[in-house]
Amino acid sequence: MGFVTVVLPLLLSLAVQGTLGGVECEGLGKEKCSFAVSSAGKRCVLEKIVKRSGMEAYICRSSEIEADKLMDHIESDQCVEACGLDRMSLGISSDSLIDSNFTKKLCSTECYHNCPNVVDLYSKLAEVEGVFLPKLCEAKGADAKRAMADVKSSGAVAA
Repeated sequence: MGFVTVVLPLLLSLAVQGTLGGVECEGLGKEKCSFAVSSAGKRCVLEKIVKRSGMEAYICRSSEIEADKLMDHIESDQCVEACGLDRMSLGISSDSLIDSNFTKKLCSTECYHNCPNVVDLYSKLAEVEGVFLPKLCEAKGADAKRAMADVKSSGAVAA
């Protein structure tokens, strides 16, 4: 009886610790993967694979892209919606920055001031393209089109 009263609570505490231990990209489902950051600060990326059976499956993996001062984070549904994101986005790419509808949502007050994880990600992607995200968000009319043209002409994509 003494063994059970000592070992059982220990096993339960280890099990709870394991489930509360943090975000691991490889443990996330497709519904939470995109725009998540692991406990190690690596951005999670959703990938589609084709199994030998021909069936498609989705897996979540850690990327080499690090989040700025952010760890253990799964993006909220509110930010996904406010920023015009799609949970089923595959990979990490700057391609969406050339879509004026997307940048309008990204630069909106609801997204830009309330979703620092998303803003950090797209700031880094914009930098790769040679564009400063705050300037892109400030740009209006012809300036916005010129900034978008810079993104289009670069052709660079984050790994």
